[in-house]
Amino acid sequence: MRSSKQKSEPDISKEQVAAAEAEILEQSKRIDFYLTEYSIEILAQKMRDGEYVVPNYQREYTWEADRKSRFIESVLMGLPIPFLFFWEMPDGRLEVVDGSQRLRTLAEFVLEGLRLGDLESLPAVSQFKFEDLPESRQRKIKNRSIRGIVLNELADEQARFDMFERINTGSKVANKAEVRRGALAGPFMKLVIELASLQEFAALAPMSAKLKAERENEELVVRFFAYGDGLEGYKDRPSEFLFKYAKKMNAAFAADDGLADIYRQRFIEMLKFVKATFPFGFRRIEKGTATPRARFEAIALGSHLAINAAPNLRTNPPDTSGWLGEKEFSDITGGDGANAKGRLERRMTFVRDRLLGVE
Repeated sequence: MRSSKQKSEPDISKEQVAAAEAEILEQSKRIDFYLTEYSIEILAQKMRDGEYVVPNYQREYTWEADRKSRFIESVLMGLPIPFLFFWEMPDGRLEVVDGSQRLRTLAEFVLEGLRLGDLESLPAVSQFKFEDLPESRQRKIKNRSIRGIVLNELADEQARFDMFERINTGSKVANKAEVRRGALAGPFMKLVIELASLQEFAALAPMSAKLKAERENEELVVRFFAYGDGLEGYKDRPSEFLFKYAKKMNAAFAADDGLADIYRQRFIEMLKFVKATFPFGFRRIEKGTATPRARFEAIALGSHLAINAAPNLRTNPPDTSGWLGEKEFSDITGGDGANAKGRLERRMTFVRDRLLGVE
């Protein structure tokens, strides 16, 4: 006899199974790869000679001295080194998708005179440079091989972006906004960076220094434009949706010089309206120091939709005190299922309707 729990489980139809298999096959077509295995000596030389290209979104993130020392200590001890991941560029060079810190540290140690710090498991090797080691040990290090996986040149930007997100093994992982910033440099992303740096935006949407360093302010700007332009094709996976949107808008901005001014004005008008209408900006409380994404999306996009529907609101902002503290508003801007399309639409339209006086 089936339990009540089993009875509540959904029955998967043959159509759903077929759709799932088709989706797996479609995604699998984007990934084609081959294996490589090079000695540390060759890897270091290729890094030095520019055969391995580090993309922009990884260049700013360099291991601290003690992290480099710990990695080299692991190499000396013979511990397993994670796979390196590359993308084969059209010119034959390899873009480093994952492993840039390891490769740079190996090159720095073997070829550039990196001096190790204090080591925990090999204290006798502390403060050594590569050249201080016995020649026999130097040869053994150079001869040790590390495996790599290379995506072929047909893999698109989204495939590389997905791979970086899923397999990055470093202690400092570039987040989605950082990857998008580097992988999709262009006129739209240039505007995003400009608007994210506005003092007016910082005043309304405060965040910690850590989040600013991780480009959270840029993430919010991209979400404002992407969701404001419509959720067609959104499948509860904001990362993929925003990546495709930014790529599309880079091309659109490049084709039409006037678009940047239109989008800049849209964002600035929204900020002015929020400042005049919401006493705490995007914060929950007056002296709040954080800007929750769901709350930002609700207020920013709801405001944008409202002033588009009723331009007179720009000069005659409504009173928000009656509903801003309501439990309903708190619930729809909560964290559970925040990226689900239905929840996203609900928080946008809730604020829009309240601003328009629609219950």
